[in-house]
Amino acid sequence: MLFQEGQKTYVIAEIGANHNGDIDLARKMIDCAKNLGCDCVKFQSWDTSIFSKKVYEDNYFLNDDYRGRNDYTLEEIVKEFSVSPEELAELKAYSDKKNIDFTSTPFEHSQIDDLVSLNAPFIKIASMDLNNDYLLRHAADTGKTILLSTGFGTMAEIDHAVGTIESTGNTNIVILHCVSMYPPRDDQVNLNNMDMLRNAFDYPIGFSDHTIGFEISMAAMAKGAVILEKHFTLDKEMFGWDHKISANPAEMQVIMAATGRIHEALGASRRIPPEDESRKAEYRRSIVNARDLKKGDIIDQAALAYRRPGSGLTPNQDQLLLGGVVTKDIPADTLLSLSDVRQPEK
Repeated sequence: MLFQEGQKTYVIAEIGANHNGDIDLARKMIDCAKNLGCDCVKFQSWDTSIFSKKVYEDNYFLNDDYRGRNDYTLEEIVKEFSVSPEELAELKAYSDKKNIDFTSTPFEHSQIDDLVSLNAPFIKIASMDLNNDYLLRHAADTGKTILLSTGFGTMAEIDHAVGTIESTGNTNIVILHCVSMYPPRDDQVNLNNMDMLRNAFDYPIGFSDHTIGFEISMAAMAKGAVILEKHFTLDKEMFGWDHKISANPAEMQVIMAATGRIHEALGASRRIPPEDESRKAEYRRSIVNARDLKKGDIIDQAALAYRRPGSGLTPNQDQLLLGGVVTKDIPADTLLSLSDVRQPEK
């Protein structure tokens, strides 16, 4: 199992199609992701087969930035932004050289086979294929870890998809909470679904982030995401599908800087106070006498006060003193001990 609950968040810089079909730009993005400390770069393996003839005839663009424009067709932009198997192999070799993990989201059996031949460490299934058993089974049959994105999915659909993968004997699964809107409003993100998925399925949980900015990514890490997939761009104003909802280098730098600190701060689930005994003694209180006491005085509540440091009797031990007879003269504001009183005979 590549991923386990409790590990430091593994950050995937989702380049997707933000290279705009420019392999030189893709290399620059790999360089930048590596320099920022990202664990992995991910591309998308789609080609013109992702849409049917009807969609191309309707020329319907999925993103608002592309509707109502007539300077190109959907088919032209898909061809321009797609990455060939040969180009993916080139980018995989470049990522290996830079010592950063590489993978791509497949949408066809042949694209899964390409990833296997490239020895990609895992296979990400896009939300659109949550209900595509045909693709899920082929991906699972590879034996590779499956990252299952859950956008659009009902609990029944998620459960069915997980069962489909498991039916092949593959139980190397990470479930990614995802909202397939670009971008979702904050009140649509529902990060508490991560806890729900964690309780419902005995698998590590991650988050595929389509929000703007870095805050929600950091919140997901604080919720224990073992994987964070965040769209990545060098320039939000660049022409292309996902640039506006992607993290730019400055935002990704904030995310990466927080990754280690958040993991360290999450720590253990069992209670282990980290403070040392000297600090505890410095901050806590002990029992002192609130006034001068004479030998033979009887200790009552008014005779006691609770003050720092905490190196003497604790406030919760006052019952051991109350009603006792003072054994010697004690000036006010002295840390009391059990030897300072004796309990009267009954």
